[in-house]
Amino acid sequence: MSDLPARLLEVRVGVERAALRAGRDPRSVQLLAISKAQPVQKIRAAYAAGQREFGESYAQELKAKAAELIDLAALRWHFVGHLQSNKAKLIAPIVASVHSVDSEALGRELIKRAPGGRMRALIEVNIGSESQKGGVVPQGTLELARALLAVPGLELIGLMCVPPAELPARPAFARLRQLRDSIATSLGHPLPELSMGMSSDFEEAIEEGSTIVRVGTAIFGSRG
Repeated sequence: MSDLPARLLEVRVGVERAALRAGRDPRSVQLLAISKAQPVQKIRAAYAAGQREFGESYAQELKAKAAELIDLAALRWHFVGHLQSNKAKLIAPIVASVHSVDSEALGRELIKRAPGGRMRALIEVNIGSESQKGGVVPQGTLELARALLAVPGLELIGLMCVPPAELPARPAFARLRQLRDSIATSLGHPLPELSMGMSSDFEEAIEEGSTIVRVGTAIFGSRG
């Protein structure tokens, strides 16, 4: 764990480098440290090194970690994994945002369970229309966005994707950006966030417009 601060710094430098190459303010990109399957000691080390935004993919794991790390007052949790509606009650009181909303039913359940009846959400887009993945297919995204905007208290802020593993990521990132822009124009509603890019490709994602990169292994090392 002694090298974790250096790894975190290296990722931050990569974020800044990519943003500057794209002519963007590095502050326009949020680094989300993906801590799924990582021990809480590593999360504490990242927090001590200045990281505040953390992402988890499993509802029960997030609930347990949040309870154990409740003393880290400035830590903000985000949920980035597939979420069944019946698990919304576990994470809604904890998270600042959910990146993986893929149905109106899930959006409504999150609002029902969220403190104050408010939640920031991104639509997970199955950008490659892969049968084994969750998320809404691109052609269904506009309809879902329209439905979620009608849910009182749900703040739809953007789109998220995980590109197909066997293909270059950059074209998928470009497609998500184009889809976001098209939907925002159709709805007349701003969708400022694009959650895309992970340890192996976050610099490419930033160059294609990502505003949130989800980086795990490059910060924490191998899981477990």
